[in-house]
Amino acid sequence: MTSEYKVAVVESLLFVSGEPIALGRLAKILNISEDEILALVEILAEKYSADAQCGLQLIIKDGQVELATKPENASFVEALTKSALQENLSKTALEVLSIIAYRAPITRAEIESIRGVNCSFTLRNLLLRDLIEREGNPTDARGYVYLPTFRFLESLGLQRISELPDYVTLSQDERLKILLTEDSSEKVNEHSSPLNLLP
Repeated sequence: MTSEYKVAVVESLLFVSGEPIALGRLAKILNISEDEILALVEILAEKYSADAQCGLQLIIKDGQVELATKPENASFVEALTKSALQENLSKTALEVLSIIAYRAPITRAEIESIRGVNCSFTLRNLLLRDLIEREGNPTDARGYVYLPTFRFLESLGLQRISELPDYVTLSQDERLKILLTEDSSEKVNEHSSPLNLLP
């Protein structure tokens, strides 16, 4: 594997991650040393810095690295995120929110395993809406788990998460996954579907 290809792989991993990722984890995935990963990250950072037409940059802190947008584009990024926040929740956002509500604490990998697709952008929007929160994963110091917030409960008029429709049933393995893959308008009663929690 050439150095150029390794840099491309690192770039792909950072894009898919959507959040800070430990250098050690990247090194393990590529089966190389942390020193070599750091060198590759620095090459990628320099590439972004040198290209005025590129809107991305790398943030490196405390042994972690994150792919981010350049500060000069902040107003445009803010316009996108604000419009997303002002819109009603999409079906995708409702599905992710439902999974977190019924399965919290849950990792992003577990959410994506249930949905079968990347959820990074959706998770960011839900975090910005203060409907979910992120905490350190007690079983993996390099990762996070997601949970519903007090605002989520307030929005639904609930005192506790166990008051969600069919909580006991849908919090069990496979049941929620089956529900989310069905046509909810035809196969699920709208009063018991987690897809109808929020407007």
